[in-house]
Amino acid sequence: MTIYLDYNATTPIDKLVFEAMQPFLTNSFGNPSNTYDLGLKARNAVDTGRKQVAQLIHADENEVFFTGCGSEANNTVLKGVAATFENKGKHIISSAIEHPSIQEPLKFLKKIGFDITLVSVNEQGAVNAKEIENAIREDTILVSVMHSNNEVGTLQPIKEIGAICRQRNVLFHSDASQSIGKVKIDVEDLQVDFLTIAGHKLYAPKGIGALYIRKDIFIEPLIHGASQESNQRAGTENVPYVTGLGKAAELASGFLQHNTLFSLKSYFYQQLTNAFGDKIALNGDFHNSLPNTLNISFIGKSGAEILSRTPELCASTGSACHSGSKTVSPVLKAMGTDEDVAYGAIRFSIGQYTTQDELDRAVKCLKRLIE
Repeated sequence: MTIYLDYNATTPIDKLVFEAMQPFLTNSFGNPSNTYDLGLKARNAVDTGRKQVAQLIHADENEVFFTGCGSEANNTVLKGVAATFENKGKHIISSAIEHPSIQEPLKFLKKIGFDITLVSVNEQGAVNAKEIENAIREDTILVSVMHSNNEVGTLQPIKEIGAICRQRNVLFHSDASQSIGKVKIDVEDLQVDFLTIAGHKLYAPKGIGALYIRKDIFIEPLIHGASQESNQRAGTENVPYVTGLGKAAELASGFLQHNTLFSLKSYFYQQLTNAFGDKIALNGDFHNSLPNTLNISFIGKSGAEILSRTPELCASTGSACHSGSKTVSPVLKAMGTDEDVAYGAIRFSIGQYTTQDELDRAVKCLKRLIE
């Protein structure tokens, strides 16, 4: 029986999310731009989804814009800020452990004349906010630092960085794709100007995301066309998926009130420690991290080989985008992890449907293979 411990890669669609989507996949198929009944029903669904997402992150509903995915939201911010504010400056700051949907747009912007500064992280995978402050220049137009790392789960000092950026009058973006629904997010408290959300990390479908843009900020759209999403993102809204994301956001608000992920993570780590002792190593910060994420290295082993020989165990050797790779994770490399340790890394990420029995069976699978 499959043991799914890769919720950071993607989540299943919640049953209640699927039920909310169904009418808009069948009878209620109207275009939300039309003013007859079918269109108005679709428009109301989009508006409801927007309110639900806004409530989850404590934003105004007019500050939430729907995208096709988290990667699109990240590209929208980086390229949009670059195009809108290049007359002010061409310097952008980010970190050495960002997701490829940040890294690759930055490489593109560098090719067309922007200056990119990547700040380092410590051995737990955390950015030092002081390094961000020291890197800010007169021509800095944007800072982009992920809320939490997708591989090791380390939470970044977003509130501290946000305060620095606000004081220095520099726009600040955070990719919160992995954090949404696992920890509480308040965009006003964090003082972010942009925040990325990915639906398929939140028990909503793949192919839907959202971008928070603080009121009174307008950036050049990534997708030009008609006037959907207040002229910020052209294209007919994906009504079923917007509805699904909205419902998932509503459910996440309730889940956060009784979040049990950390207790399961603690139990799993204890069982792994009991089974393997000093033959394993923790990558990242156990406490200052996502409550569901455990990155463990089996010292002297290959993480990819372990997973290939335990097909019943669904986990990852790093981010899903690099899964199956036999090279050392760039994130662990940036953290200064010894190669012998980094090579044996496996990311386990639990979710709302994970049971203690599954964790026990996972430990038995790993112990049977390694012994």
